[in-house]
Amino acid sequence: MSRFPEVSFMLSAAAAAQFPADHGVEIAFAGRSNAGKSTAINAITARHGLARTSKTPGRTRLLNFFSLGTDRRIVDLPGYGFAEGPREERAGWAPLIEALRPRASWRGLFLVVDSRRGVGDSDLELIDWADPARRWIHVLLSKADKLNRSESMKAQAAALALLDGRATVQLFSALRRIGVEEAQQRLESWLQK
Repeated sequence: MSRFPEVSFMLSAAAAAQFPADHGVEIAFAGRSNAGKSTAINAITARHGLARTSKTPGRTRLLNFFSLGTDRRIVDLPGYGFAEGPREERAGWAPLIEALRPRASWRGLFLVVDSRRGVGDSDLELIDWADPARRWIHVLLSKADKLNRSESMKAQAAALALLDGRATVQLFSALRRIGVEEAQQRLESWLQK
């Protein structure tokens, strides 16, 4: 039996007025373009194709809300860094994402970081913006299957040192199922708080 038996797509929001009512618990997923954010959502929810994946960076262009049952949601944010799409559209993402920040229901953030790149300045800026004093933040070092054991341990140690307690960190690979159960447990515990 799935940990999340009631997973379904709710809506894609192009404006804050389209967001669901601000009650319950929302957990956001964010990361650089092509870090594996949509793949992580699909693996964690055990739903192939729930979040659309693509080899083209910047495919997520709106805030996509997914229901995990009554008053429990995931929010898939547009990727940052390199992303294709019209400049005007990309410029509209910042205010849309900023509108998420004051929501009382937004309680946690999964930050997906390509383990081969490591945590970068833009990831640190996002963590500061998300406010670790108010929200849980958990970093998924994605594509861990592309690293050998020694490289994986170094990537995790470097991330932990850089984050200095502002976020928890784990290795993750949807392809090899590395860390999927750990991420599921974390999401489940956050949704119940």
